[in-house]
Amino acid sequence: TGLAVVLISYYVALYYNVIIAWSFYFLFSSFTLTLPWTSCNNTWNTEYCYDGSFNESWVATREGAYTFVSKENGISPAAEFYERGVLEKHLSNGIDDIGSVKWQLALCLLAVFTILYFALWKGVKSSGKVVWFTATMPYIILVILLIRGSTLPGSLDGIKYYLTPDFSRLLDSGVWIDAAIQIFYSIGAGFGVHIAFASYNKFHNNCYRDALITSSINCVTSFFAGFVIFAVLGYMAQREGVHISEVATEGPGLVFVVYPEAISTLPIPTLWAILFFIMLITLGMDSSMGGFEGVLTGLTDEFPNLFRNKRELLTAVVISSVYLLSLACVTHGGIYVVQLMDTFAAGTAILFAVLFECIAVSWFYGVDRFSEDIEEMLGYKPGIWWRICWKFISPVFLTFIVVVSIALYAPLKFDDYTYPVWANVFGWCIALSSMALIPATAIYSVLSQKGTWKQKIALAMTPVQDRDMVINTGNVRQFKKRHWLSV
Repeated sequence: TGLAVVLISYYVALYYNVIIAWSFYFLFSSFTLTLPWTSCNNTWNTEYCYDGSFNESWVATREGAYTFVSKENGISPAAEFYERGVLEKHLSNGIDDIGSVKWQLALCLLAVFTILYFALWKGVKSSGKVVWFTATMPYIILVILLIRGSTLPGSLDGIKYYLTPDFSRLLDSGVWIDAAIQIFYSIGAGFGVHIAFASYNKFHNNCYRDALITSSINCVTSFFAGFVIFAVLGYMAQREGVHISEVATEGPGLVFVVYPEAISTLPIPTLWAILFFIMLITLGMDSSMGGFEGVLTGLTDEFPNLFRNKRELLTAVVISSVYLLSLACVTHGGIYVVQLMDTFAAGTAILFAVLFECIAVSWFYGVDRFSEDIEEMLGYKPGIWWRICWKFISPVFLTFIVVVSIALYAPLKFDDYTYPVWANVFGWCIALSSMALIPATAIYSVLSQKGTWKQKIALAMTPVQDRDMVINTGNVRQFKKRHWLSV
């Protein structure tokens, strides 16, 4: 599973950092008295752009005809700035016609990877210092944005909408899949991030406390950020005279269209835009450093003779390769590549990898032995609840999520665009390339053992400490008794 996780983290880096590059583009565009996504007088705007400054009217199209543009069928300046000004999506017909690289985004992406290199090249000595800024700055800006958002008319309606649950959605299996993937992304579980950073801790570090604090802060932060977002969405809904569900979109549209549009209506919009995109960049950088650290530490530990004393070179090679491959995501059709990677690179694949991580630790290595290791570190064993979760609840839940996510697969779409068959096949090849490493490694482990087939399988499933017992006895009865049948 380790190899699979490292490959998944590498795939995620190919498109995740592109989103940070978009944020840099928006940040640089914010240093102006008039934000570029507030009017329809720019070169990228079309005749369908509607900024509310004129009455509903017939507008001449570029084809010589006339069309009736109104609030209902017009396109907001913020949407056109994002799609036509930043992405230039209109110059591409889809993923099979991605066009050329947009040099402005390529430079923004280069800035992202340059910062990441100097944050990571010395390991925790450099990243540990950078993280003090990237981890704390978002909280400061979130508080500022919440205070400002709470003073806006309609903000209370937005918060009420946010806090009103729709229990019927619990019956939607897609919600559970999205929730599982989101928690893995937000907390970094399964990507090797925590294992990589924890490897630098002292042996007797309180990992139990750290795990609880990390997961709690993550959930509280996500919950707190919801107030910041929905306070502004409530304001937008009241301003446009629509229900909040009509402005509460998801994905990039919320971050790069709806929220910037709301910011542009506030007094001193430039200030709020700069603060908002600085927050996005620091949040993204913080997560990206963790993902890269998982890749770098994983490669260093797997090939110590090659990379142990060559951290700077390894970091440069990995980041350079990711940058070159990521250029496909900053083309005119790059958004289609990003959507493809986001769907297949770490959706079902990361759930599949974590499932086998859980099985490997809880069943093959054994909850008993794992608990004894924790006791050696902390002086006490974890409670029965944690052992039941590790051995039964987590594997069952993850199995359900993996099976359902595969069963509910549908051909990929993005807005009104339907991906061709070859793109869906290519996406599954990306997902399977990491997932296949798990059974492939298992088969290799069995074949590399000595003895009969029964002994080979037993040795491959047995922790190194117990292999002498298997070799001497030729069976795994005692091993099963200790590790498989106990909690």
